[in-house]
Amino acid sequence: MEPKKTALYDVHVKLGARMVEFAGFWMPIQYTSILEEHKKVRTSVGVFDVSHMGEIEIKGPKAEDFVNYLTTNNVRKLHEYQAQYTTMCYDHGGIVDDLIVYRYPDRFLLVVNAANTQKDYEWILQHKIDGVEIANISDSITQLAVQGKNAEPTLQPLTDVNLADIKFYWFTEGKLAGVPMMISRTGYTGEPGFELYFDRKYSVDVWNAIFESGKPYEIAPIGLGARDSLRLEKKYCLYGNDIDETTNPLEAGLGWIVKFDKGDFIGRDALLKVKEAGIRRKLMGFVVEGRMIPRHHYEIVKEENVIGHVTSGAYSPILEKNIGLGYIAIDHAKVGESIEIRARGRTAPAEIVKTPFV
Repeated sequence: MEPKKTALYDVHVKLGARMVEFAGFWMPIQYTSILEEHKKVRTSVGVFDVSHMGEIEIKGPKAEDFVNYLTTNNVRKLHEYQAQYTTMCYDHGGIVDDLIVYRYPDRFLLVVNAANTQKDYEWILQHKIDGVEIANISDSITQLAVQGKNAEPTLQPLTDVNLADIKFYWFTEGKLAGVPMMISRTGYTGEPGFELYFDRKYSVDVWNAIFESGKPYEIAPIGLGARDSLRLEKKYCLYGNDIDETTNPLEAGLGWIVKFDKGDFIGRDALLKVKEAGIRRKLMGFVVEGRMIPRHHYEIVKEENVIGHVTSGAYSPILEKNIGLGYIAIDHAKVGESIEIRARGRTAPAEIVKTPFV
């Protein structure tokens, strides 16, 4: 099947982006270099087209009960216009997806991973109860992430909304560049910034307005390559690498978004058993000595014994070292522990470190 195109596909091509197929879409992996784009976000401001992400709307009198049952975090704690990071789990405790729940006065918006949109939508429909309406609105939405310390001064001239008033993981509705949208203080980079959700027909106009306003800060478009290295420096999990149906939130270091005391939710019983028995492995960060970049599935070794596997790895432009994440047997999952990364007969020494890396 031919990959989909976001509404900004032609803009990316015109800017010379290297386009790749990702999660069923043609997406820009880089424009100049991953290194340059990464540093731009850490030092000034960059814009990501993340319109491939999925948006699922849930409304109706039972919407709160339903979303609370679907997810591990406690939706009842959310105020109107507040957002929450959470997971959906299978009955066995494995992760369906990690996502953000946005609470509007009259509905909930679930923003899910691009590759999982259809799977998540079907999972949600499978558990539908009376009193809820469920709609997959992904194809009608453009999502832009404007990230970096100069995101706020870039966007403020384009809106009457006082952006400084929006706290982390809160959002509002307003006009920006003359277009009605949701403005959310969230992101996947660890830098201050915003995510904008709006009708895709305005995509090019909004993109152009942001880039015009960001000229004093040398604003730049950023591809998925830098998005990956930025999130890795902050130890943000990537679905399909660090978390999936074979991993649970407790071993992934996401126990803080599993609220056992909120009442029943899908996967609760299985996760309680894991908690009571104790986790057998843990997602840890490590720094590699030398030039080997740790890749997904590389072995993690201690004294010739395989004690785990790499889930993510990349060169960190800020540390100027190769870094990675991996599940490591609990007896060895300690900061300061020396390990080796092994692939194709080669090994490289590494050390487990405190995360986030940056």
